[in-house]
Amino acid sequence: MKIGCPTEIKPQEFRVGLTPNAAREAVGHGHEVIVQSGAGLGAGFDDAAYEASGARIIATAEEVFAEADMIVKVKEPQAAERAMLREGQVLFTYLHLAPDEAQTRDLLASGCTAIAYETVTDRNGGLPLLAPMSEVAGRLAPQVGAWTLQKANGGSGVLMGGVPGVRPANVAVIGGGVVGAAAARVAVGMGANVTVLDRSLPRLSYLDDVFLGMLTTQYSDKSAIEDLLPRMDMIIGAVLIPGAAAPKLVTRDQLAMMKPGSVLVDVAIDQGGCFETSRATTHADPIYEVDGIMHYCVANMPGAVARTSTLALGNATMPFMLALADKGWKRACADDPHLLAGLNVHAGQLTYAAVGEALGIETVDPKSLI
Repeated sequence: MKIGCPTEIKPQEFRVGLTPNAAREAVGHGHEVIVQSGAGLGAGFDDAAYEASGARIIATAEEVFAEADMIVKVKEPQAAERAMLREGQVLFTYLHLAPDEAQTRDLLASGCTAIAYETVTDRNGGLPLLAPMSEVAGRLAPQVGAWTLQKANGGSGVLMGGVPGVRPANVAVIGGGVVGAAAARVAVGMGANVTVLDRSLPRLSYLDDVFLGMLTTQYSDKSAIEDLLPRMDMIIGAVLIPGAAAPKLVTRDQLAMMKPGSVLVDVAIDQGGCFETSRATTHADPIYEVDGIMHYCVANMPGAVARTSTLALGNATMPFMLALADKGWKRACADDPHLLAGLNVHAGQLTYAAVGEALGIETVDPKSLI
């Protein structure tokens, strides 16, 4: 199989879909790897590193898409990239289709087979290709939230850890999964008073044990959130419904309950955001204000730490990428139901029910395609 890796073109996206190590493994399995010149520079990998791994460097994305049987990326294909996809081609990347009807319909029209990192599962019910980036985004969330809290950025001027005689910041993390636990870890480490909300009592019990009482756990419902809003300096949205649009947990009317200069960090923005007033931003212009409340809603947070993120993502995706290349998508998905769970689009058909429900598009059972 010919595996292609183009340069990411989403604004301020510095990650790359294939590391040189992944390229070396693929070549060792008998596949040809083509990489667009400069694709790895943002993550610290030059063309020479790929050539040393046996990959072939070519100049343009158009050539990559034209030649490759499988495209391996990081972020969802942008409009210009979607126009280059073709029938029978495999796309392996993050998609986040539920809030993105334009992308969904373009992928359907292309005839390609699109497998989404974020819906591949594992035997424990986890999301192994989403988890490493969730970990990165979660650890970044208190860091970027603390920056947004600074007065010069529109925040209330509260220091996360406080100082002797002055209270630290109050931080609520809505969602206790991978993102939420990572965010809580860093926020606690920064000295903030942290509350984690979740609807899973076993998960709350786990977090209480792991953090040894250094944070507060609370069952998540509308009343609990409303009770916390007036007291919080920062709220981190860390909820996830796999493949589906994120629920709106804080409405615009509820912003009036918060202190001026408080901060909302929406890590769920890739799935449409979990605050009603959220809209996707970029690293170049990451924050905005609504009714006195600062919002940080960058849709590719891990792109800011591209080296770490690329290596972490590559570690997770490489076995699946090799399975797709070695066996072809159909046999690979037939052999691995967890990889089949990643199938979102095939030959003009939508195959992920949560996306179909969110967008009002009919879906087919992916099992019927293998």
